[in-house]
Amino acid sequence: MRYHNITKDDMLNGDGLRVVLWVAGCTHCCKECHNPVTWDPDGGVLFDDAAREEIFGQLDKPYISGITFSGGDPLHAANRMDVRGLMEEVKSRYPDKTVWLYTGDSWEEIFQYSMMKYVDVLVDGEFKNDLKNTKLHWRGSSNQRVIDVQASLKQPDPSAPVLYCTD
Repeated sequence: MRYHNITKDDMLNGDGLRVVLWVAGCTHCCKECHNPVTWDPDGGVLFDDAAREEIFGQLDKPYISGITFSGGDPLHAANRMDVRGLMEEVKSRYPDKTVWLYTGDSWEEIFQYSMMKYVDVLVDGEFKNDLKNTKLHWRGSSNQRVIDVQASLKQPDPSAPVLYCTD
């Protein structure tokens, strides 16, 4: 996996203060994307032990609410397994911290992925410039949803998402 940045004390990409991992690789290539530099899966730098320790150093801080995976797309084929492994390690080491995931995929396409058991909140869907709304919490366009993943997975029909935020 490759990444572009690790943001510390972030307040925009999930609730509370968070650490954000911006991975490289995205096939959605949304028009007017705010981060097109992350589309190339060969861009950025290799995610190594130093990056892992930087993330865990942030998560060790009691005031950090959790980690957000963004990009690019954490579910890009070049990222999926490494992101899953990192999520599993985060949840094992910090069971009370939350994991947020941003993806251009829809919940209906990915709810069955094994990694979803580690995700607390999912922001799904491609950014659509014609639906852009700067007043929405944690998302850029009104087609995107902020989904409570664990509540959704517990439903009789997990393909029908439970929304975390409906603003």
